[in-house]
Amino acid sequence: MREPTAPPLARAALDRDGAARADDRFPAHFDADPAARVIALHRGRVLLAERVEGSAPTLEFLHPSAVLGERLRLYLGRTLAVDARAAGAGGAADDLPAGTPVEVRVFDADAAALIEPEAARWAGLRAAAPVLGDRDAGLFTEALALANWHEAAPFCPRCGSTTTVVQAGWARRCDREDNLLFPRTDPAVIVLVTDDDDRVLLGSNALWEQHRFSLLAGFVEPGESLEAAVVREVGEEAGVHVDRVEYGGSQPWPLPASLMLGFTARVVDGAAPSSAAPDGVEILELRWFTRAELAAAAEEISLPGGTSIASWLLERWYGGPIPESRPWTAT
Repeated sequence: MREPTAPPLARAALDRDGAARADDRFPAHFDADPAARVIALHRGRVLLAERVEGSAPTLEFLHPSAVLGERLRLYLGRTLAVDARAAGAGGAADDLPAGTPVEVRVFDADAAALIEPEAARWAGLRAAAPVLGDRDAGLFTEALALANWHEAAPFCPRCGSTTTVVQAGWARRCDREDNLLFPRTDPAVIVLVTDDDDRVLLGSNALWEQHRFSLLAGFVEPGESLEAAVVREVGEEAGVHVDRVEYGGSQPWPLPASLMLGFTARVVDGAAPSSAAPDGVEILELRWFTRAELAAAAEEISLPGGTSIASWLLERWYGGPIPESRPWTAT
């Protein structure tokens, strides 16, 4: 079981059961297993269980015989035993016994409507993750990341041939050259920058609505270390040099295929924090905040959502839950 201080989407307890993927007969064994369960995915949205009075939000876990017509099936692994506290804010710990095998199946619009026509029962990650327990949020994250890769990789990048899904969904085989292709994840650093007065630097991205602020972030470039990416990204986006780079934690962000690696960094000695300036391309505005200033500004700005690693890093600096702010309206 992961430490409860891990970032929100890095707390799932699951045995990914890599050995089962090599069994060519696994799909048939899975379908014949009375304990097997399937979660349904359609256009990046997962099917949630119908709520009854007093029940916590959970994924809908279906038997394989109850779902037909999938475009893709992918094995996620087996559940592990967790207690109610580890299960998180939503979902009981004992609704699926330990060792339950779980697949995700991806459906088109017609098939999804046959499974559940009510649109409100299908939820995206941003909406679902804050209310699901750690296990269910982790399953959704894994399922979405894997499904997104398959959506983006139908052809071999070397020869352009079609590919076939193999290894229970964890690889694709080139139909011409017979080589295996594996899911890819894009590493990205996200950085909580502070100055000698322990103020935090937040930026507003050009793609966001006004008054939306978060930590600085960017993708790791080829041949670059994580620490070097931190220094480069902060320098490029904010015009300040940082050092004392320390790793804090990581979590997947499958929108579409990132692994967010969280760091803290400090403005170098002798550098004036006031010299921070947005690049004008990716970042349009930068602001330094003390803890009191962040609390005071919460009504006028939007801060990162609770399942983001940005929120987790901010809370570690702030010393507790960050103030409730204006909701983010842009996707």
